[in-house]
Amino acid sequence: MKPKIAFVTGGYSGEAEISYQSAKTIEKNIDPQKFDFYKIDITPQGWFFQDKEEKIEVDKNDFSITMNGEKILFDAVLIGIHGTPGEDGKLQGYFDILNLPYTSCDCATSALTFNKRYTVAVASFAGIKVAKSILLFKSNFKSENEIVENLKFPVFVKPNNGGSSIGMSKVNSPSDELGAAIEKAFKEDEQVLVEEFIKGREFTIGVFQSKGKIIALPITEVISKKDFFDYEAKYHGASEEITPAKVEESIAQQIKSQAVKIYQIFNCRGIVRIDFIYNEEAGEPFMLEINTVPGQTAASLVPQQVSAMGWSLMDFYTALLQECLPV
Repeated sequence: MKPKIAFVTGGYSGEAEISYQSAKTIEKNIDPQKFDFYKIDITPQGWFFQDKEEKIEVDKNDFSITMNGEKILFDAVLIGIHGTPGEDGKLQGYFDILNLPYTSCDCATSALTFNKRYTVAVASFAGIKVAKSILLFKSNFKSENEIVENLKFPVFVKPNNGGSSIGMSKVNSPSDELGAAIEKAFKEDEQVLVEEFIKGREFTIGVFQSKGKIIALPITEVISKKDFFDYEAKYHGASEEITPAKVEESIAQQIKSQAVKIYQIFNCRGIVRIDFIYNEEAGEPFMLEINTVPGQTAASLVPQQVSAMGWSLMDFYTALLQECLPV
């Protein structure tokens, strides 16, 4: 019998829109010869499997559905939810309780990497270069003085939890809309990260594990047509993405080596995408963040990198599922 795979999409945040876009790519590339595939839509209104004729609610006691009087239990879960609850560890903890394998990082790693400040703190402790930053809490934030006194401008202001560059701003000087940028970020999250701008070229690289081996995908260089790689640049074509990146082999090896090291340090599983700025003055890559459920839309970077490696997306998703399924 073929393994029964639940593919979860949707989510509880503004990133659900990106989850549904990713779902279109994933659905087309799950091998029907190898897996029985069920798409589960997780929303604030409920968890549902949409059959051709009916909408079937998921039984959360054991994450099952009942079709035509038959109870269907799943062998593994392919997680395609960006944002909460699929990228922040909540679903992972639930699946761990049910002893149900899944394709992403575990609960602890997902929760840690979803918090940008904690991620860079752990990375810095492990010897990974990161930008200097300050974390603001909405509950006790009073003024911008701490930022002005302790960080060099320009700075990036962004929600501490979340992805897709929603709520992110670049502020060039203390008088240049700093307060408005902080207010914008606080609309998305109770915590806001302010970090120094690192001058350099922006690179991003997918890393995954297959048959016990950690594989670094070809690197992408991101050249934003805007001032930085924001939501519009990511998802509405306002950037140039070069895959594989046209970069010296020595720099490429530095980035790949750091990416594999980060994957190991954070005990990652499945596919993650790690973003870097390569600072030529320091001669080193600086880690920006780790995305544990990277986008799979037509405009996303990981599918570009998989293609550049010479794999089809069907081969890629098959490898992710086979890695998480029990032997």
